[in-house]
Amino acid sequence: MGSRKRESALARKIANQDVAKALHNDCPSSPRKMRLVADIIRGVEVDKALSILKYSKKDASNKLEKVLLSAMANWQSKNEGADIEEANLIVKEIMVDSARQLKRLRPAPQGRGHRIRKRSNHITLILGTKDNK
Repeated sequence: MGSRKRESALARKIANQDVAKALHNDCPSSPRKMRLVADIIRGVEVDKALSILKYSKKDASNKLEKVLLSAMANWQSKNEGADIEEANLIVKEIMVDSARQLKRLRPAPQGRGHRIRKRSNHITLILGTKDNK
């Protein structure tokens, strides 16, 4: 690797030091239902977001809680000496994108068949500090 690439890679690594990312692909839930919960925790502090997700009645909150915990673990592995409580982490970005659909047929009257679309989604969660919002 050349010196220019090495320097730019080092600069990128330093810039992304306080940012952590977690992905969950092909989550078997409708993106519309998942976005309802994701909109609640966008821009919220990590501790408050965890408590919101823990006590929410929606099924999507369980899956989002796991992704949030994964992002926190990723941040902690990047910053081994730092403490999560003192870092003032927030949910910087959360995106819920549509994934593949499983298409099924449900029997209907008079020999017809209605198509059932079982939707799934991709979740991308990015944590950052309050200063870096």
